Amino acid sequence: MATDEPVRLWRAYVPRWAHAPLSGEGAARFGGRWNPLGVPTIYAARELSTAWAEYNQGFVQHPALIAQLELRFALLADLTAEEMLADLGLTEDIHRCEWRDALDRGLVPETHRLQAELSGRGFDGLIYPSFMSPGGTCVALWRWNTGEGSELRVIDPDGRLPKTPASWL
Repeated sequence: MATDEPVRLWRAYVPRWAHAPLSGEGAARFGGRWNPLGVPTIYAARELSTAWAEYNQGFVQHPALIAQLELRFALLADLTAEEMLADLGLTEDIHRCEWRDALDRGLVPETHRLQAELSGRGFDGLIYPSFMSPGGTCVALWRWNTGEGSELRVIDPDGRLPKTPASWL
């Protein structure tokens, strides 16, 4: 799926990083379902309620900053579409991949293998069903704002987000 028209996304993230709404460094530091350690990735949702549910993972309601993002010109693999799954030789089982367990056992999770394959084929990210918000969808974006291809910007019309981390000191 190519995103010539703007796609609205919602991102809930740790307030300490309010100055960096387009950073994927947290995901790079800790890894995630769709990115191995060292690969910056933006995790966002296509619905506000999904962003909130994914951020809290159904547990304690942590404070969060929620930002609206606009994505353009991204090539996304839509893993919610049966045709895309079939083209990739996958089934819906990919969405139930126990990626943390695989890492704990010293294995490479299937989701990380798929991320590497898709990235190598020119995809900027993927669309996947929310685990925490049934019916919701999320985007994992591992390539953005590099000068060509996908463009991601935060919607902040009044400039309310801080520009540096100094606001937290």
